[in-house]
Amino acid sequence: MVICVSVDREDYSIASKNSVKNRTKAYRSVTSHDRQRTMWPLEAPLMRSPQTDASDRKMMMRCIALSVRSAEEGEYPYGVVIRRADQVVSESINRVAHEHDVTRHAEVVAISRAQKLLCTTSLDDCIIYANAEPCAFCSYAIRESRIKRVVYGLRSPHMGGVSKWNVLTDEDLSDTMPEVFAPPPEIIAGFMSHEAEQALLAWNPLIWEIVRRRGLYGVGLGTAVLSREPDVVGRRRLTQRFMALLRRTVFDRFGRNSRRALTNTPD
Repeated sequence: MVICVSVDREDYSIASKNSVKNRTKAYRSVTSHDRQRTMWPLEAPLMRSPQTDASDRKMMMRCIALSVRSAEEGEYPYGVVIRRADQVVSESINRVAHEHDVTRHAEVVAISRAQKLLCTTSLDDCIIYANAEPCAFCSYAIRESRIKRVVYGLRSPHMGGVSKWNVLTDEDLSDTMPEVFAPPPEIIAGFMSHEAEQALLAWNPLIWEIVRRRGLYGVGLGTAVLSREPDVVGRRRLTQRFMALLRRTVFDRFGRNSRRALTNTPD
């Protein structure tokens, strides 16, 4: 089950009261633009607060610092960190201007580096952090690399893989091709978004004001999504674990981690 909520801070305080009446009131107070992309079944329980810790804050601060560095180097202000357990596996700024390649988004570069370092295309035991919501292009790379958890700060209502395009939360991918795609990742949206905004505001107030007026990024609670329930029990949990094992040990031998492909890699 996927629950998607789009509210601001005022609405969320109203919605936190456990009554259908208040949830309806919060839903009606969302702007007409947001209402078109808001999914909120009134019979669904209110979402639990995101489970974050000091490690999440540390990783996001690292992303924010990278985003400022990216902007200072003439790139769009994006910073990404990929973590496995308590170790940083890879990190990156945008590399589009550096490499004259529009595909070198920070998320894609970090994913590519992590896969090479870990010698696998499957990052199902990793977490990715970004100062802003991944775009549709990067979101697809996150899904195909099977990253289990996505944490981002600023919302991207016009380009985002959650707010605009249903990529990160799409269950059709994993239902139709379970040998390739894992279920949608757990998503923590709007995490430390105010800190992310303040860093870019300090970097260049004029540019950030233009960005803000265009509505390219959103700050605050924004869109919160829980698309993989951590307390899955019984047969469903066993099925997911079994499929994860099959993906790594069987299916990935064909077209993803093929030894023949590795031996035929050009110099």
